[in-house]
Amino acid sequence: MKIFMDKEELELDLLLHAVYKLSGYDFRKYMRASIKRRVENRLRLERIANMTLLTERIIHDEHMLTKILSDFSINVTEMFRDPGFFQTFRKEVVPLLSGLPEIRIWHAGCSTGEEPYSMAILMEEEGLGAITSIYATDMNEKVLKKAESGIIPLHKMQAYTKNYMLAGGKKSFSEYYTADSEAAYLNKHLLDRIIFAQHNLVTDRSFNEFHVIICRNVLIYFNLELQGHVLNLFNASLTKKGFLGLGSKESIRTETEMFEPFNFKEKFYTKK
Repeated sequence: MKIFMDKEELELDLLLHAVYKLSGYDFRKYMRASIKRRVENRLRLERIANMTLLTERIIHDEHMLTKILSDFSINVTEMFRDPGFFQTFRKEVVPLLSGLPEIRIWHAGCSTGEEPYSMAILMEEEGLGAITSIYATDMNEKVLKKAESGIIPLHKMQAYTKNYMLAGGKKSFSEYYTADSEAAYLNKHLLDRIIFAQHNLVTDRSFNEFHVIICRNVLIYFNLELQGHVLNLFNASLTKKGFLGLGSKESIRTETEMFEPFNFKEKFYTKK
């Protein structure tokens, strides 16, 4: 008896294989539903009839490949997003870090930098800014350049100020930036504490040993096999009893002996 593969799934497989071969970025183990939505949106925008024709365009048109890579890169973020997460970090995690001679924090999948900015402010307020190095990585070079600039659209600052206060902020939020009629500009001394670099969780290896890894709302886009791969990477990158912080919609779903809950409500884990 022959088993026929769904033609749409085959088209998607071929498209993702082409993207991988042409760019080195591997989306083949991302959650299919999420990837399919982004592909279908691109088909609508470009008025292309099907994925096979889109794959042909990707192969012969480098600009189209760039568009697809941008579509697949998830860039939803904000400063002090989910304030309870940062408040818990401030109250429960910081006291356990404060005795260290230096602190290394990795924000994996940092997008346009709002969460690393938030961490830089928090650690300064806790008196640990001078001994903290924050590494912020993403696979998307375009969003990293935006993150490095420290420029935030002014219309977002009202919501960010509310988040900051709910996260236990200790000062006036406006002390951390200057502004004009269009944008807010993060203070340079905060940016200087953040090291931005390109890193792909799917294909790249560990590059340092960290006391904290923050990776929020990234794993939800990976299938279970890829989640396991990334958790192994984080395990290899954390110090003993190091902290892993995940997003509000995430939990460690794979069978693992690597981590144990620290604050399950706010999705903090410690390395065993």
